[in-house]
Amino acid sequence: MPFRRSHTCGELGENQNGQTVHLMGWVAKLRDLGGLKFIDIRDRHGVTQLIVDTNDEELAEPAGQLRMEDVIAVEGEVGPRPDDMKRSDMATGAIEVKVRRLVVLNKSEVLPFTIADDVKANEDLRLKYRYLDLRRRPMKEKIELRHRVTLAIRNYLNGLGFLEIETPMLVRCTPEGARDYLVPSRLHPGCFYALPQSPQLYKQILMVSGFDRYFQLARCMRDEDLRADRQPEHTQIDMEMSFVEERDVFELCEGLMSEIFAVGAGVELKTPFPVLSYEEAIDRYGIDKPDTRFGLELQTITEAFEDTGFRVISSALSKGESVRGFVVPDGATIAKRDLDTMEEEAKALGAGGLIRLKCQGEKLSGPVAKFLGEAVEKRLIESLHLNDGDLLLAVVGEARKVSGILGKLRLIAGRLLDLTDHSRFDFLWVNQFPLYEWDEERRVYTASHHLFSMPYKEHIEFLEKEPLKVKAHLYDLVCNGIELASGSIRIHNRELQERVMAVAGIDKADADRRFGFLLNALEYGAPPHGGIAPGIDRIIMVLAGCDSIRDVIAFPKTQKASSLMDEAPSPVDPAQLEELNIEIKLDEKG
Repeated sequence: MPFRRSHTCGELGENQNGQTVHLMGWVAKLRDLGGLKFIDIRDRHGVTQLIVDTNDEELAEPAGQLRMEDVIAVEGEVGPRPDDMKRSDMATGAIEVKVRRLVVLNKSEVLPFTIADDVKANEDLRLKYRYLDLRRRPMKEKIELRHRVTLAIRNYLNGLGFLEIETPMLVRCTPEGARDYLVPSRLHPGCFYALPQSPQLYKQILMVSGFDRYFQLARCMRDEDLRADRQPEHTQIDMEMSFVEERDVFELCEGLMSEIFAVGAGVELKTPFPVLSYEEAIDRYGIDKPDTRFGLELQTITEAFEDTGFRVISSALSKGESVRGFVVPDGATIAKRDLDTMEEEAKALGAGGLIRLKCQGEKLSGPVAKFLGEAVEKRLIESLHLNDGDLLLAVVGEARKVSGILGKLRLIAGRLLDLTDHSRFDFLWVNQFPLYEWDEERRVYTASHHLFSMPYKEHIEFLEKEPLKVKAHLYDLVCNGIELASGSIRIHNRELQERVMAVAGIDKADADRRFGFLLNALEYGAPPHGGIAPGIDRIIMVLAGCDSIRDVIAFPKTQKASSLMDEAPSPVDPAQLEELNIEIKLDEKG
């Protein structure tokens, strides 16, 4: 190193005019004006403009060989920029540094893409050269935002008496829900650890241990199919408390979210958040994580179609099916091709078709309008308060299935008409989830969330005889249509825990084999307890206004769970496999 850095590239201002400074960073921009070369030097903290007199022989040679992203060190004097060249959009915009000495610390190869805010490179190229992508200002700001948020989380929970306790990363395999990532044991041939899908069992045991307020910024691994908001590994704010009820967890999480969004976005959240039951969310929005920044709520309109001459609907109604739909104000402006696309989507989801009716004065128009009859037409206009230019979209079928289809169409309509206020953060709780759901393919009951959730007291009697009636103290935190957190009040009694597992096909022997350490702990004075685990990655995605979770993680995986930068996963040395007593057998697909 030719000298020590005296300042970062983002902190110089007019107070330093006349001072000799030493800066180090990357060449972000080069401009040659003949005799003078202007160089923007960048580091994590900002950008400073340098002026190099290329008539100076000692400066001309190193400056003449520079290219983008070379790493340089300079010594120079801070001076004011000319008034017509000052920039208010950067912290150092009032000054420039006249270079007296320039040293090239490292050269850069020709870049695979330009380091710019609005990058043109595709995502795969950016992920392959992630170390270059992270130099871009938008990426840097997201990583810094994540740091500020995680620091605020720790400070907030510490102030409420929570202890940060680490739980193991090598755990017992207890397959349930997503697939485990397995780690072979060298010292125990034929045995495997699993990487934790969550610290669920350990945090419950911490409650039995008397640590009544626990948290951890926990790394969790799940071998599941990926989407824009999922990764094979993620970070969650894992929290658990003893002697609490649902409302206590809600208040804790609302306070934490208020702190996070104050720090991360400078907004004040209105608390308490609204609460919808699972059934109400499905009925009104067709989805258990509704985006409430716009309306278009679903309605049951079966009665309006009574005595219709439209055979498709009358046949469905005779079988006890329903007609449900939603009104799109001024929806007549939606292009026919978009409506056709929505109908194709509805059919792909299992609908027989999509009823599309536009209100024109006191009449309805659309492909099925002529089959309705005047009485049905009048009832629809009056009961739905349709105005000229409104659009009704409806589906006929089994009520729950129809609601799910309409829930997806509602989101499409919201996007087409740009109904969403992107400046808002709409939080709500969804609770009273069913404890079980029926897996038709496997012909078994499975947990809708997980099997450690406390059933409602009045529903325990239905466990063995009508499991689908059982609601549990399960709750999700939703913001702008994205599930940010999931949690529950836990079962703290062994007998009840074994009954809940038995309904899902886990008998006592299997339960003891897989979960014996937790079941045993529940027999030694386990307190009532509950918790929640907000996902940091999704929170930052919402705060930053991103569409993909990959944009807020330093080193994410692709949708195929691979890392393009370091080419993980990769084959390993045969000697390592032999040491672990593992033999690889590939099928014809490799």
